[in-house]
Amino acid sequence: MTEERERADQDSPWKEILEAYFPQAMQFFFPQTAALINWEIPHEFLDKEFQQIARDAEQGRRYADKLVKVWQHQGEEIWLLIHIEIQAKPEELFPERMFSYTLRIFDRFAKPAISVAILCDADPKWRPNQYSYNYPDTRLNFEFGTVKLLDYQNRWTELEASDNPFATVVMAHLKTQQTSKKPTERKTWKFSLIRRLYEQGLQEKDIRNLYRFIDWVMMLPKALEAEFWQDFKQFEQERTMAYITTGERIGYERGITEGEQNIVVRLLQKRFGELPQETKAKIQTLSLNQLEELGEALLDFTAIEDLLNWLETHQQD
Repeated sequence: MTEERERADQDSPWKEILEAYFPQAMQFFFPQTAALINWEIPHEFLDKEFQQIARDAEQGRRYADKLVKVWQHQGEEIWLLIHIEIQAKPEELFPERMFSYTLRIFDRFAKPAISVAILCDADPKWRPNQYSYNYPDTRLNFEFGTVKLLDYQNRWTELEASDNPFATVVMAHLKTQQTSKKPTERKTWKFSLIRRLYEQGLQEKDIRNLYRFIDWVMMLPKALEAEFWQDFKQFEQERTMAYITTGERIGYERGITEGEQNIVVRLLQKRFGELPQETKAKIQTLSLNQLEELGEALLDFTAIEDLLNWLETHQQD
């Protein structure tokens, strides 16, 4: 599962979905803070400002952090520090890091930041929400808001009934955790969650955005991934909707097709010797389904003419 761990370490899917649906994220996870904000005024991601305060911070694992400027209903500006703790294991220094980032923002920009964190780990007991110290003449108690995704396990019906995109995000995250050693079950849930996007009647853009997140976090072994796409193609054909044609899917299918091409060419050359370049070129134009058909048909070929006739017939389809 090394590839899965490497992929899970990346914060890009979380950052992508947070940028695409930031108001919905705040309304879903931190409704009290969201209620302070006038969402009619566009929010602004302060990536350059955050890079300035995080540049000297502890290096190592990457985090999905966002610094966002929003406006209150009274017209005052607020800065929000949004942190997504993706690590699978609790981190002892996490509260200190939250305090450090908030302090750096205030020190450099003279802006108090509302600091909140989304905890994605699987330890029900780890619930950091403050950093403090206490001496006779000096004391500090810094508190920050947290949401524990694990808690939504007991709110599954609520997630299913929600039309907020982050309900889908949480469902995908939880099912990824629960199926870490159950790939077949993960395939079933991946299909179910993507199908749910269509059943909700979402717009194509939203289906694509949420599909990318689900596809990224709910990674499958190659054989099951191929089965998943066959099932999903059939589902799309039945609904006469073909929304999921993103670069990720195209790239994946291209890889499968090229692998199938290599297998078919090797089998044919084992039977008939080196194939003419023109014949190889024709094989490269076949779809994945046609390659699978050729892989079955070549078992009955007795001469290379059978292959040429087959290619001529099927390239006219």
